Amino acid sequence: MIVLLLVLCITDGVLAQIRYSVPEEADHGILVGNIAEDLGLDLTKLASRRFQVVPSSRTPYLEVNLENGVLFVNEKIDREQICKQSASCQLNMEVFLENPLELFRVEIEVVDINDNPPSFPETDITVEISESAVPGTRFPLESAFDPDVGSNALHTYDITTNNYFYLDVQTQTDGNKFAELVLEKPLDREQQAAHRYVLTAVDGGQPPRTGTALLVVKVLDSNDNVPVFDQPVYTVSLSENAPVGMLVIQLNATDMDEGLNGEIVYSFSNHISNRVKDLFSIDPRTGRIEVRGEVDFEESSLYQIFVQAKDLGPNAVAAHCKVLVKVTDLNDNAPEITFSTVTESVSEKAAPGTVIALLSVTDRDAEENGQIHVEIIGDVPFKLKTSFRNYFTIVTDGPLNREQADSYSITVVARDKGTPSLATSKSIRVQVSDENDNLPTFTQPIYDVYVTENNVPGAYIHAVTALDPDIGLNALISYTILECDIQGMSVKTYVSINEETGYLYALRSFDYEQLKDFTFMVQAKDAGTPELSTNSTVKVIIVDQNDNAPLVLAPLGKNGTAKEPLPRTAEPGYLVTRIVAMDADDGENARLSYSIQRGNENGMFRMDWRTGELRTARRVSAKRDPHQLYDLLIEVRDHGQPPLSSSASLLVMLVDSMAEGRGVGNRGGTAKAKEGTLDLTLILIIALGSVSFIFLLVMIVLAVRCQKDKKLNLYSCLTSECCLGCSSCCSRQARARKKKLTKSDIMLVQSAGNVSGAGTAQVPVEESGSFGSHHQNQNYCYQVCLTPESAKTDLMFLKPCSPSRSTDTEHNPCGAVVTGYTDQQPDIISNGSILSNEVRV
Repeated sequence: MIVLLLVLCITDGVLAQIRYSVPEEADHGILVGNIAEDLGLDLTKLASRRFQVVPSSRTPYLEVNLENGVLFVNEKIDREQICKQSASCQLNMEVFLENPLELFRVEIEVVDINDNPPSFPETDITVEISESAVPGTRFPLESAFDPDVGSNALHTYDITTNNYFYLDVQTQTDGNKFAELVLEKPLDREQQAAHRYVLTAVDGGQPPRTGTALLVVKVLDSNDNVPVFDQPVYTVSLSENAPVGMLVIQLNATDMDEGLNGEIVYSFSNHISNRVKDLFSIDPRTGRIEVRGEVDFEESSLYQIFVQAKDLGPNAVAAHCKVLVKVTDLNDNAPEITFSTVTESVSEKAAPGTVIALLSVTDRDAEENGQIHVEIIGDVPFKLKTSFRNYFTIVTDGPLNREQADSYSITVVARDKGTPSLATSKSIRVQVSDENDNLPTFTQPIYDVYVTENNVPGAYIHAVTALDPDIGLNALISYTILECDIQGMSVKTYVSINEETGYLYALRSFDYEQLKDFTFMVQAKDAGTPELSTNSTVKVIIVDQNDNAPLVLAPLGKNGTAKEPLPRTAEPGYLVTRIVAMDADDGENARLSYSIQRGNENGMFRMDWRTGELRTARRVSAKRDPHQLYDLLIEVRDHGQPPLSSSASLLVMLVDSMAEGRGVGNRGGTAKAKEGTLDLTLILIIALGSVSFIFLLVMIVLAVRCQKDKKLNLYSCLTSECCLGCSSCCSRQARARKKKLTKSDIMLVQSAGNVSGAGTAQVPVEESGSFGSHHQNQNYCYQVCLTPESAKTDLMFLKPCSPSRSTDTEHNPCGAVVTGYTDQQPDIISNGSILSNEVRV
C-alpha cells in the first residue's frame, strides 16, 4: 500500500516539497502519486510551462508523466541493491516549472519488504569447547545475514532443545543480532565427544522467514586459562584515504598459561562483515590491525571490527573484543556542477531577468568541506540567482545587442570552503537570436524535371531547394505546392512534396500517351514572425517508354484464331494473308517486325518481317491430305528496349478453289439437315438458348475489346461517325510499288478534307478515357487496303472520325500537354512528297 505524505514548505524560489513512499519489488506501472495534483498545480498548464524533471536527479526506477504529473514505478526496485542495509532508503527527485520558475523536491522512501530469508555463511558450523569449560561460559556463534532491514531484519536465533546449551541473543550497537552459545551443564568428552543441533535464524517479518545451519559442538580436552584483552572495546580515529599498511590499532591479549597454551593467535571473529575484511587486516601473531583497502568517509563514517584471541594449547578457548574505527572526513571531493536546462538562444529583445539556465551544485564532503560558493566569472550581461538550496538560475542582467555580440560564453565557478579549497568550473554558450528580415530564395527560378512514364507511384523525382540567410526558426523553411488543376484534377493528386526537404514525389504513374508535361508552383516559407515566402516554377516532362505491346488488328477470327484458305494450285509467292498490327508508343518503340514462331517447320511459308505479308515459299505437295491444316503462330515484335511482342494464331486450310474455301463453314449445316426431324419444342428451346449464348459471347468480346483498346492510346474520335474509305489508295497501287515505305519515312501534315472510296476494310474501335483525363469516350476507324496478289508493301493508317475538343488552359495556373487533334486531317508525307490525305498503298 502506497502512503502519501505531503509536506509544504516555503523557501526562496520553491513552492513545496513532497514525500512519497513505495514498497520495494513493486511492479512496473504501479502508481506512486500525482505530483501535480498533490502540489495543487494546474494540469492544463503543465505543457505550456514546460513541466520537467531535473536530469541530474533522474532515477531509472521511477518515471514522471510530464503531461499529467503522475509518478509511477518504471523499473522494479531492489532496496537491498540500492541502499544495502541502511536503515533509511530514499530516492530524491527534483521537478520544476518554467515561466515563472518553480522548483519542487520529491522524496520517495523505498519501504523494505520481507523478501529475503536469513542465511548462514556455512551450512555446517563447528564449535570446539573444552570439557573443562564451566557452566555459564559463552561461545559466539557465526551470525546469519539478512539483507532486509527494520522489522524484516534478523530478529532472533533458536537452537534444538537440549540439556547442555541455550542461546543468548545479543544486540550490537548498530542493531545487528548475533547469538552466543551458553553452557548450562558441564561436558564430559568421555561420555559424548560431539553434540549436533539445528541452529535457526528467524527474521521479524510477517510471516517470519527462517534460515538454518547444522551446529556441531566438539568437546575438547581442557586448557584451563584463556587469553584476556586489556579492554573489551577499543575506539580509534582514522582519516579517510589512509594509505594501505597504515596502523589502525595494536591489540594486546595475555594468557597466564605457559608454552603453547600461553602463545596467542589473533583473528577476526566469524560474524565480521566481508566489507571490513576488505578494508582491514590483522597480524595473527602481533595483533596489529592495518589498513588494507581504500577507506572512504562518504561510504561509511564508522566501522566495527570484532577480534578474537586464542592460545595454541589444546582445547583453547577464544577471547573476544571489539574495535570501533571512526573515519574522519577530508576535503577530497571537488564540487560538481550540473546544468538541468540551458536556453540555447535568447532574443536580443529579452527583458532583464530572463532565465537562461538552471543548474545545481553539490559536494559529497561534510561540514565546511561541503559548503560551496558559486559565481560567474568574466564581463557578461548575466548573473546568478539563488533558487533553492544548492540550485541556481542564470538570468540576464542587462540589455543584449546581437550586432555587438551574437553569442556569449558563460563560465560558472563553484568553490568549497575546505582546506585546501577545491573548485570546479563549467561553461555554456548562449546564442543571441535575430529578427526575421530575409526572404527564402530558390536556387533556380524554374526547375525542369524529366520523368519516365510508368514510374512507380510514390517514387522520388526531383528536389527543390531554397536558402534563407537568417538563423533559427527564421531560416527553417517549409515547402508546399500551390493548388492548381491539371486535366481537371488537383495538382496534389499528381505530385507531393516533403515539407522539410523539398523532395518531390510522383503520386501516380504517368502515361506519355495521355500527358506530355505539366507545370506547377512551389512555395518556400520560413517559420519566422512574420512568415516570409517566395515561389518557383516546376515543369515536369514525361519521357516515353516502351509500355505498349503491339496489337494485332487483322486478320481476326473466333476465339483468337483466324482461318485463311490456300488453294492447292497456289504458286510460290502466293499472298495467303497479311498481318495488320499497330503500337501506341512512339519512335522505335512503335516500329514493328513480323515472324513465324511455330507451324512452318517444313518451310511452306515465308513472312515479310516489315509488312506482315504471309506468302507461300513453294508449291503445295500433291501428297498432302486435303483436310490437313497449317497451324501457324505469328509473332509481332516492336523495337523498344526491352522489346514487347504479341502473337496471332492462324489456321491455313487447303482448298481446291477459293469458292470452296468460302463454303467450308456451310457443310456442317447440310449434314445436319439430313438428320431426323427434331421435336418442335426442343428446337425452340435450343434456338432460344443459342441466341442467349451468342448475345452473352458478343458482350464478353466487346468488353475485352474495349479493355484492350484503352491501352492503345490511339487518336480520339469525338463522334461515332465512321471514316471514309480509301478508294483512291487501291487505284494507286502501281505508284506505291515503286518504293517501299517504312515508318521512319512517314510524317503527318494538315490537310483540308477526306476522300472516300471503295475497297477499304474499316475497323471501328472505341476507347474509354483513362484516369485523370477530361475526354469523353471516342471512336476510331482503321482503313486497310490489301492487294492479295502484290508482293509490295501495303500501308495501314489511323484516321480520326471528327475533330477533337481542345482544352483551354489560359486561366489554369498549371500547364499540361495532352494527346489531341486539330480540326484538319493529317496527310502522309514520304521523303518530302505528299502522298494524300488518305491512306495509300
